[in-house]
Amino acid sequence: MSRTAVPADAIHEPSPVHDEEARLRELGYQPVLARRMGGFGNFAISFSVISVLSGCMTLYGFGMATGGPAVMLWGWAGVGLFVLCVGLALAEVTSAYPTSGALYYMADRLGGRRWGWYTGWLNLLGLLGAIAGIDYGAALFTGAFLNLQWGFEPTAGSTFLIFLGILLLHAVLNLFGVRLVSVLNSVSVWWHLAGVALIVGALAFVPDRHQSVDFVFTEFVNDTGWANPFYVAAIGLLLAQYTFSGYDASAHLSEETSNASVTAAKGIVRAIWVSWIAGFALLAGLSFAIQDYAATQASDTGVPPAQILLDALGSGAATALLLVVIVAQLFCGNAEVAAASRMVFAFSRDNALPGSALWRKVSAHTQTPVPAVWLAVAVAALLAVPSLYSATAYGAVTAINVIGITPAYAIPIYLRLRAGDRFVPGPWSLGRWSKPIGWTAVVWVAVVTVLFCLPQKSPVTVDTMNYAVIALAVVLVLASVWWYVARRSYGTPTAYGTAREEAEIAEGIV
Repeated sequence: MSRTAVPADAIHEPSPVHDEEARLRELGYQPVLARRMGGFGNFAISFSVISVLSGCMTLYGFGMATGGPAVMLWGWAGVGLFVLCVGLALAEVTSAYPTSGALYYMADRLGGRRWGWYTGWLNLLGLLGAIAGIDYGAALFTGAFLNLQWGFEPTAGSTFLIFLGILLLHAVLNLFGVRLVSVLNSVSVWWHLAGVALIVGALAFVPDRHQSVDFVFTEFVNDTGWANPFYVAAIGLLLAQYTFSGYDASAHLSEETSNASVTAAKGIVRAIWVSWIAGFALLAGLSFAIQDYAATQASDTGVPPAQILLDALGSGAATALLLVVIVAQLFCGNAEVAAASRMVFAFSRDNALPGSALWRKVSAHTQTPVPAVWLAVAVAALLAVPSLYSATAYGAVTAINVIGITPAYAIPIYLRLRAGDRFVPGPWSLGRWSKPIGWTAVVWVAVVTVLFCLPQKSPVTVDTMNYAVIALAVVLVLASVWWYVARRSYGTPTAYGTAREEAEIAEGIV
């Protein structure tokens, strides 16, 4: 595919036409997906993927060991603020480029083919890691529920089988089309908000004993083996950063959203700040209700939040609330499969993946990328296989999500900043706040990417190794090797059916 240079002041010309299908053709793609999602549905998919009832609950035990309540609460507040900056900056670029390819398409247009290539592979790694992390977390909580209800003893093998069943469920649900996905996500919003209110309310009023304010906001716990408290606190930020990921789902579903140039941008930002408030309330509610810290960490259920509910509320109420959490996690995983499959579809549409001709196929009946759905869940299953052999594998899977997807957020933001006034924003813009917010986002992403490549426990052994850095290295090496195979066929297209054949970035800009 040939690439021709453009003038330095012509990186992007927003269309005066508000017809999103015409806009998509301007960006180079023939519409093939059904545009059946409204603004609330678009917000709902990012909110469902963030899912405080998934991230906060599944990594609460990790947080108890890596800094304790103080790091969980203050870390959530601080990380949420920085993530909001990332979301605001990303929303501005999304408004200019509302396509299913999202991050890699933005990077390609603003920086050239190689920027788009590596951004796409990082984004794909993060999205697939997110499916694995979310659905494996749901499997852990399902095991805890079965333990409370029928005395079932969860093992690594049984948990993995539950995980595979959940993946299959999400694959099947995503085959029915985006309208069902949108409806489920809309229900998910209210389920999450009502679930958080129910859990926090029950933990606030039912228990006879609560921890003190001093305990919740200042108690520091270090069970990592590392001596440096700053290092431990930094590692503990994974709980918040992992939860605050996946909001690019709004961008990935933009080709199926009405007025996407505005609603997808708003969906990203709204999902972050609503989750910020709800997550803080949930973490505070759980921390105040801890009855026995050590016993909670060593819970027979395998899930510390389940033990908190059990100790504070009794068996019946704990079981019921655990079921509320599991359903929320299932909503979350379903939304993530939708987002990841659209990324697989879009990346294959531009010939970036091995077997692209298969993965970009769309069902004529449901207008859903069926092969992409199956590929997404299959790779997610492979990413979770180490959980059969290592007790620390879940932390590694969640770190894979963070160090894959978070840098992919920053690349288009950085390239937009580098472009300066040559970038003309879409209808949703930060105006004069674009640069300070954008640079804050880029610096934050650089910091957390380094943090989550570091070992989480000491001493570092085969069992405690952070395999996320290995997964990242493998993907980057494979992406580099595949570049030399596919570079002649890979590329985002020129404008579809218009005279704007010159509107691309020269490869020499890279």
